[in-house]
Amino acid sequence: MTQPPTPDTGRWLADTRTSYDTVAASYAERVPGALDDDPYLRAALSLFAELVRAGGGGPVADVGCGPGHVTARLRESGVDAFGVDLSPAMIDVARRDHPGVRFEAGSMTDPGLGLDLADASAAGLLAFWSLIHVPDDALPAVLGRFHRVLRPGAPLAAGFHTGDGSTLKTEGYGGLPMRVHVHRRTPARMAELLREAGFTVEAELLLDPGGRLPGAVLFARRSG
Repeated sequence: MTQPPTPDTGRWLADTRTSYDTVAASYAERVPGALDDDPYLRAALSLFAELVRAGGGGPVADVGCGPGHVTARLRESGVDAFGVDLSPAMIDVARRDHPGVRFEAGSMTDPGLGLDLADASAAGLLAFWSLIHVPDDALPAVLGRFHRVLRPGAPLAAGFHTGDGSTLKTEGYGGLPMRVHVHRRTPARMAELLREAGFTVEAELLLDPGGRLPGAVLFARRSG
């Protein structure tokens, strides 16, 4: 498959890193119980873990892991998961709160996700609401990176806010300043982008459709 051209990451990448460095501690205080309160997200993670195990297991990248609570849940499910995040402050929090789990600073816009991951080296990849700050013109290249590091047939699960358009978020967790654009996409559009990047989309889970903050999780596999 031909790799899409690398986009000009411009200001959005630096803004995202700085914003999450700023809110890392405050964010980490608010998310630990999020999975406990949402049976559908827990089910999505359990299904993803089952798909990884059914494929023979191996290293799994949680890309955009934040403070590491999802990575830790995957490991509790018997998955050899490690976390990657753009924000060094988030990685510091993740290492503090989940000792013994591998967490590394890296960018999904870089080859090997900034970790020098070899081609076809990952048994699975999770992007749980970590693509929402990636602009449309950068997304094909990011999904191309995901395709490159996954083994053929390995699963990918992508969670995201659903809808159309983008909003600028200027205040974050604990009232701290942020500057990130939140991009909403329809499941149909996200599925189209995944297929164009070389994935076979197998299922979708809609979350809170028609509610205040609707979302979706798409399950896909790397094709050949």
